[in-house]
Amino acid sequence: MEKRVIIATAQPQAYKALFGLDHYLNSTKLSKTNRELIKIRASQINGCAFCIDMHTNDALQAGESIQRIVLLNAWRETTFFSEEERIILALTEAITLIHQNGVTDELYAQAEALLGEEYLAQVIMAIATINTWNRVSISTRMQPPLRSKE
Repeated sequence: MEKRVIIATAQPQAYKALFGLDHYLNSTKLSKTNRELIKIRASQINGCAFCIDMHTNDALQAGESIQRIVLLNAWRETTFFSEEERIILALTEAITLIHQNGVTDELYAQAEALLGEEYLAQVIMAIATINTWNRVSISTRMQPPLRSKE
């Protein structure tokens, strides 16, 4: 693969600002589990190998099960995700694929009723942030590190 720009080097202030969003989101009420589910699911949809690898490992280190991670792209077909997680995953898909149908009034109303305005705003910002990271990673062809079998 051809070498591409390294944003952290070429635009360090922009990179720092994007990390600032992550840092802020880590200080909110948004749970670690929900943050990682958002990051993994959006990254799956966007096909971002670097982010899927990173956030799958982060989720495992935070105690997430391998089974739930493996089944994340089929979350609608399992009973392994709570009502809150299901709404968050539906929002993640709708926002990541915003060009298709947007966020329907029905989904938004369900999310607001279940999550409340403040938590919903945090979820939306988390989804927007990982989508930005996905676009940076994919466009610059960032690669996950090769890990040995353990």
